[in-house]
Amino acid sequence: MSILMVYASMTGNTQEIAEAIAEGIRSTGAELEIKEVMDANAKELEAYDGILLGAYTWGDGELPDECLDFYEEMDNIDLSGKKVVAFGSCDSAYEHVGAAVDILLKKASERGAETPMEGLKIELSPTAKEVETCKAFGVSFAELLG
Repeated sequence: MSILMVYASMTGNTQEIAEAIAEGIRSTGAELEIKEVMDANAKELEAYDGILLGAYTWGDGELPDECLDFYEEMDNIDLSGKKVVAFGSCDSAYEHVGAAVDILLKKASERGAETPMEGLKIELSPTAKEVETCKAFGVSFAELLG
């Protein structure tokens, strides 16, 4: 079972979420590769069984600029047989809370992936309790992959 996490973080909030999820995944004995979105290519996703996509929501519910090329590259890949989950930090001061998570899950589904878990949305920086939620999210995803 091979797992890849690709994420974008500007202030560090999504990175904190990613690190906690990674800790959960690794606690199951699963191996995980982590890349920041600027260092990743969507074609790479096809080589993994499990994929985690993370992004903060920008503006009124958009993907951050650094995710746009990766997102567009996803139009040219086939994720059939892959399991994909998404996570990100969000801000409830905006109308579309955590929309980037939903956008990523929708694209993965359009590309043939299974999206077996609801997206994980954390308000700004994760609290100690939310860090535990993130770890549990990672464990659940690793267990889903078998």
